[in-house]
Amino acid sequence: MHVKVGDKVKVITGKDKGKEGVILKTLPKKDRVIVEGINIVKKHRKASQTNATGGILEEEASVHVSNVMLIDPKTGEPTKVGYKVEDGKKVRFAKKTGEVIG
Repeated sequence: MHVKVGDKVKVITGKDKGKEGVILKTLPKKDRVIVEGINIVKKHRKASQTNATGGILEEEASVHVSNVMLIDPKTGEPTKVGYKVEDGKKVRFAKKTGEVIG
């Protein structure tokens, strides 16, 4: 998977196209990610100890990882992700600028 938790991404297709957000959770077995503020759906929740009132709540649903693009930390534009080995460690880098992504 080319993105990790905490990465800032831009949605490139779908109903939220053009929006940006931070990845909250990755689901690698399903190739999906949950992005903050993207793909908001309404869920009907029963009252419980953690949620005393219950009712209809809005929360983020997952998006396929191919529908998001990493934002280059240097330029702030979407970029593809490449991999290279530096000092015996595999690191990600932005294809547009060559900047290593932490």
